[in-house]
Amino acid sequence: MRRNSALACLIMMLICATAQANNRHEQYNQGQASQGGNTNVVVDLPPEAWTQGQNRQPNCLKCCIFDNRNYTEGAVVKSEGVLLQCARDEQSIGTNTLIWKIIK
Repeated sequence: MRRNSALACLIMMLICATAQANNRHEQYNQGQASQGGNTNVVVDLPPEAWTQGQNRQPNCLKCCIFDNRNYTEGAVVKSEGVLLQCARDEQSIGTNTLIWKIIK
């Protein structure tokens, strides 16, 4: 008889704990819905994060890069009084890599 009472008391405690947990879960969900959704994590990002890289040109496989601009083979650029020309690298085999060569 005593064992049955203890078992009944344990079952009642489990039922109450489950009901309380369910009630807390519903209150939490209602609070989230009133805040605009079912989000669990909010990460603040600066506005630059959304526009970063949008104005970037696609990578050029056969280009020389100078001052963040792509130049094709034969292009000439003047930097600090020195003329540079975008030309093939003769020491490179098979990839036709372009490098800046000093002209003057």
